[in-house]
Amino acid sequence: MIRIASASGYWGDWSQAPALQVRSGPIDYLVLDYLAEVTLSIMSRQRAKDQHSGFASDFIRDVGPLIPEILDKGITVIANAGGVNPRACAQAFLSLAKEQKVSGLRVAVVEGDDVLELLQSKKDDPDIGSLTSDEKTFGEVRDRLTAAHAYLSCGPVVEALKAGANVVITGRISDPGLFLAPIVHEFGTAEDDWDSLAFGTVVGHILECGGQASGGNYLGDWKSVPNLERLGFPIAEVHDKSHASITKHESLGGLINQAVIKEQLVYEIGDPTQYTTPDCTADFTTIQLSDEGKNRVGVTGVRGGTRPERLKVAGYYEDGWMVSGQISYPWPDAVAKARAAGELLRKRTLQLTGDRFEEWRIEAVGQSACHGDLSLSSNPDEVTLRVAARSQDRDACEVLAREFSPLVLTGPPGATGFAGGRPRPSRVHAYWAGLIPREWVKPRVEVLES
Repeated sequence: MIRIASASGYWGDWSQAPALQVRSGPIDYLVLDYLAEVTLSIMSRQRAKDQHSGFASDFIRDVGPLIPEILDKGITVIANAGGVNPRACAQAFLSLAKEQKVSGLRVAVVEGDDVLELLQSKKDDPDIGSLTSDEKTFGEVRDRLTAAHAYLSCGPVVEALKAGANVVITGRISDPGLFLAPIVHEFGTAEDDWDSLAFGTVVGHILECGGQASGGNYLGDWKSVPNLERLGFPIAEVHDKSHASITKHESLGGLINQAVIKEQLVYEIGDPTQYTTPDCTADFTTIQLSDEGKNRVGVTGVRGGTRPERLKVAGYYEDGWMVSGQISYPWPDAVAKARAAGELLRKRTLQLTGDRFEEWRIEAVGQSACHGDLSLSSNPDEVTLRVAARSQDRDACEVLAREFSPLVLTGPPGATGFAGGRPRPSRVHAYWAGLIPREWVKPRVEVLES
């Protein structure tokens, strides 16, 4: 049996989670997921400004100080903290180990997910497709691409583990693949054992969002979740290639039951019978959950199918400019005043710019920003007007930015909360999801040592 502990669900997650997982009980693997579509966009812009950046600095800050304890306890760390620059992340981690006078630390770097140059060398290749029918075609975005990363399988991480790495730092691999890798490594799962790969993928999907599988963000009886201030992130005790128990450290807070696990299982899955990853497809309708004790849920019965012939690519391209700002309005008639102010802002801007905006969003936060026309709130005491607009013309966005402040004395009464200076236009880095042949992607693994 191996214990796989989740310690991060995204870049910016709770900084105390890694230390609590390491210090509150036995674990064999500490796995941290940092990446999302927007994360890679931010990191690619960072690397463009500084070739030594472009990775999750939180990993260095939160896990780096734990290096002596991790080695002493024999814990293996797996993280996609490398972002768009895994080698720089590994070097920063090794530098911190050197400062702590730690020797013999083996850090594996997984590269090969960056396919920007590959795609730029292609024309309208029929082997390159958009992930969904409403995506732009590759030809429409090719010349504007600034970054492109393929989702790797768990294979390179398994290779790094076989090479004896204490820490594995990757770029863009599938989220559940981070957790599937130690299961494949420890239990010798065959490449075509689809049921076992699907089982490990389901375990990974449960763990990949961190505390969301142990009571955080719980939609059910959220008030019943104990001790959230010391939330215990989930741990999978994997007994074999078809049975795992989802639990947490007993001394920590949180809640693990079937309802919590089911909320996570239906998160971001699309067709539940065809949950597709680079390693396999998993049929989520075959999952069997069982109560195995307090804060302990068993996972069995998972069936799977073959891996896809093409890999998903997260691509990014520049698509103009945007600007957004906000200002608050109090009772009476808070919503009416906010909506009138938003429309006034739009009309004044268009008088100066003409029709140079591609998209507007005007919303009253506190009344209908989240639920739109389905909102049940009709007369709140206060709302915040939020206006955002997008244009290919930076100057048009500058005009809109200048029109926010005048609302205070030239618009509806009661405007307040406008602080922090005039909004600034920012580049729009749009997302393109594509598909490319698997054989085009060549992962690379290198083990560095302190």
